Amino acid sequence: MKEFKPTIKFGKNTEFEKEFYQKNLMGPSALMIIEELAGHLSLTHSMRVLDLGCGTGLSSVFLAQEFGVQVFATDLWIPAADNYERIRAFGLEDQIIPIHADASEELPFAHGYFDAILCVDAYYYFATGEEYLDKYMAPFLKHNGFIAVAMPGLQKEFGGNVPEAMKPFWGEEVNRTFHDLGWWQALWRKSESMHLTDSFSLSCHRAAWDDWLICDNPYAKRDIAMIEAEGGQYFDTFGLIAEPQKN
Repeated sequence: MKEFKPTIKFGKNTEFEKEFYQKNLMGPSALMIIEELAGHLSLTHSMRVLDLGCGTGLSSVFLAQEFGVQVFATDLWIPAADNYERIRAFGLEDQIIPIHADASEELPFAHGYFDAILCVDAYYYFATGEEYLDKYMAPFLKHNGFIAVAMPGLQKEFGGNVPEAMKPFWGEEVNRTFHDLGWWQALWRKSESMHLTDSFSLSCHRAAWDDWLICDNPYAKRDIAMIEAEGGQYFDTFGLIAEPQKN
């Protein structure tokens, strides 16, 4: 008799064994976040999509299975060979192309190549500079394409006054990367090539964190104390969508 393994489903067509799902998370659930973000997007099977900072490729599998798009699953921390094995396990090797690349440097793609560039739970690590959107992302987008990102951040900027409960977790890197939605809106509105068309908080914020915190992952275990101290008072997860400026 075949061993029963609990599964978890996302969208209409994407299902993972629960153990596999938890083993391959790298932060708040990329599957919950990409599913909600995708609800704000127009994705069709004819599209070529860059999944930037794809981690272990869970979001890429979701995009391929749900929308039939061709995905370039690009990450710095996870070897392309490892992601290729996961992609093959889903029979998606002709639809998802794994790439090893550093998003903070010139990406190895032709200009005007993608219909959409998506980034889940990674953008804030490398894109806090004013020039990033124009210099490192927009050039690879078709004139009628769009960029959509989703990431954790703050409900409201601390303004230099970090709450006592959060100080043990608030190093220089967190201070540089964790901002509120208004901060990101202001940054994107400085773009000379992209126009911010939508921005919003995600309703899956708490559930995405909950799925992460029960993982048998040392980083998840480390984050438990931080989320307990935060107590729902300071953190948020939000999305931003932009299209090329119309001349």
